Amino acid sequence: MAHGIGAYLGNAWLNALGNNTSFAVAQVYVKLHVGDPGANGTANPATETTRKAASFGVASAGVLTSDDDVTWTNIAGSQDANHFTAWDSLTTGNFLFSGTITANPYDAGDTYAIDAGNLTATLTLAS
Repeated sequence: MAHGIGAYLGNAWLNALGNNTSFAVAQVYVKLHVGDPGANGTANPATETTRKAASFGVASAGVLTSDDDVTWTNIAGSQDANHFTAWDSLTTGNFLFSGTITANPYDAGDTYAIDAGNLTATLTLAS
């Protein structure tokens, strides 16, 4: 399974640290997947292809947590999204990171939400 930070994000962070290059993401967008999205974030996409904006609170103890709901209305297809990917663009852009979702399956036409606090990114910190 290939969950975690994408190559683009990892290299951008390292270049910001080691090569004095700027790095920022103006907005993170979340896409649903029905299986492991793989190292490039493109495998097993959900029928619902719309990416939704996500917002996060300030990271603490190596954890970045969503601070608002991420909601799809009138969702396409009846599936069980169990993975997500995060991107720096609404339609194209760079794959940032991926992870798992624990939620209920949805039916076509439903409203589906990842509630605030339930979308997290975690880095292992030295202890």
